[in-house]
Amino acid sequence: MKALKTLNPYFWKHKILLFWGLLFIIASNFFNIYKVQFVGKSVDQLADLSKGNGFNKQVLVYVAIIVGCSLLTGFFTFMMRQTIIVASRRIEYELKNKIYRHYQDLSLTDYKTTTTGDLMNRLSEDVVAVRMYLGPGVMYVVNLIILLIITCIYMLKTDVSMTVWTLFPLPILSYIIFKVSSIINKKSKIMQKSQSAISTFVQDSFSGIRVVKFFAKENYIKKNYGAKVTDYQDKALDLAKTEAYFFTIILFVIGLLNVAIILIGGQKYIAGELSVGKIADFFMYINILIWPFSMVGWVTSVNQRAEASMQRINEFLDKKSDVINKNFENYPIKGKIEFRNVSYVYPNTGIKALDNLSFSIDAGQSLAIMGKTGSGKSTIALLLCRLIDPTEGEILVDGKNLKNHNLDNYRNFIGYIPQESYLFSDSIEHNIGFSIDNPSHEKVVEYSKIADVHKNIVGFKEGYKTMVGERGVMLSGGQKQRICIARALIKDPNIIIFDDSLSALDTETEQNILENIDTKIHNATSIIITHRESSAQRADKIINLTEITNSVTA
Repeated sequence: MKALKTLNPYFWKHKILLFWGLLFIIASNFFNIYKVQFVGKSVDQLADLSKGNGFNKQVLVYVAIIVGCSLLTGFFTFMMRQTIIVASRRIEYELKNKIYRHYQDLSLTDYKTTTTGDLMNRLSEDVVAVRMYLGPGVMYVVNLIILLIITCIYMLKTDVSMTVWTLFPLPILSYIIFKVSSIINKKSKIMQKSQSAISTFVQDSFSGIRVVKFFAKENYIKKNYGAKVTDYQDKALDLAKTEAYFFTIILFVIGLLNVAIILIGGQKYIAGELSVGKIADFFMYINILIWPFSMVGWVTSVNQRAEASMQRINEFLDKKSDVINKNFENYPIKGKIEFRNVSYVYPNTGIKALDNLSFSIDAGQSLAIMGKTGSGKSTIALLLCRLIDPTEGEILVDGKNLKNHNLDNYRNFIGYIPQESYLFSDSIEHNIGFSIDNPSHEKVVEYSKIADVHKNIVGFKEGYKTMVGERGVMLSGGQKQRICIARALIKDPNIIIFDDSLSALDTETEQNILENIDTKIHNATSIIITHRESSAQRADKIINLTEITNSVTA
């Protein structure tokens, strides 16, 4: 359980809630056990009544005590959950935020070495597994320890030999439940994998629905989907059968213990060593203990799963970003850029994308970067945005090494249009205004005109309120690219980077956009990565990258 030790600071932070939770556990268990002796006394009084003795009003007092204790038990149990479970939920909230913040700090390289599903699992399933340890895992264990101590005191005061005989099977029950829970856990994971396979298949099918329909592969998709659902059904039924053993074992042990109490208690009653009320007390004690003991196995399984999940979370949180911000000052960026003998090797593939690349442009100038696919054009864009750092050499912005700039401040002066036009599943207006805080509608319209997309937007039924769908699926490729351009330009950036982001546009629209940029944002330094000569003609400088040596022709 070493991985779970990293949660100790959270326990200490919420120590007041957990302390009150401990007090409420003690109080709820005390009143739950305290009332049992009055049940036995009431039974003895009623037994005397059946023998012809008169009704004893003391029974009413016993009943009042039982009702009062039951109400107090319920109240303190409620308060117990309102402290311990609430504490676990707060820790879950803090842990999720910590992981999500770490997502923001990771470099682009880290995202390329893992899958989106794995990232989501750490944030959802792994954190939930840890929360189960923080809440029920801790609560049930502490509850059982306190309950066992209080119950044993009362049971031993009643009869020592019956206590030993009735408690003896409970640890065995816990062990059996633990083994069954472990099997359930394994089968649950297998079922979850099958469910994930269905989700992935359905997502792929819906995302590529146009391809499916174009090739008339609907029946093929149905057949594959049916096979995956059948596999999931088989695994779910297998899990359900195993889970059925869980309650069967508990009911069997309860019945066995009740028989033992009747057998041993009956003999003692015949011998005059034990009253009927005391035997009734033992029935109550065992029925109170049976469920917490059965939960020990389940809690052990939960804690094991939490340990495995926390280990995965710790491995992730221990990852350090390749890109580290060391400067937190705010200052203007003019836009002078210089590459000095820059080389870059992608760590996940070992491919050398750039080799000893050098060039410079002054602030306000434009540079076109051309070259074949795989020559390293997009790598230059990533380096300029400092999403990655060069393996060798240095990049200077305004004469200062990019690594020494305030990263957040620097990026506020950059407008970046990526090669892949990505839109959020939101309205067109919110997508365009995403890069700045609280943009006015007038400003959104102004920059959509610069990006030459306004005439398309007003043609939609809901105009700027039109929802673009997942990844902008409701729009054409050209419309998505122009919205991405408007999103970058609305910042009024001092450095604009077009990463082959004009490829889906016709020549006329492309020229309109470039002319608008020259007119409206003429002071900005612009980097235009392109395959088209028409895009490069307006640039002050042109460099051409070759795939093998990354040599530069200016």
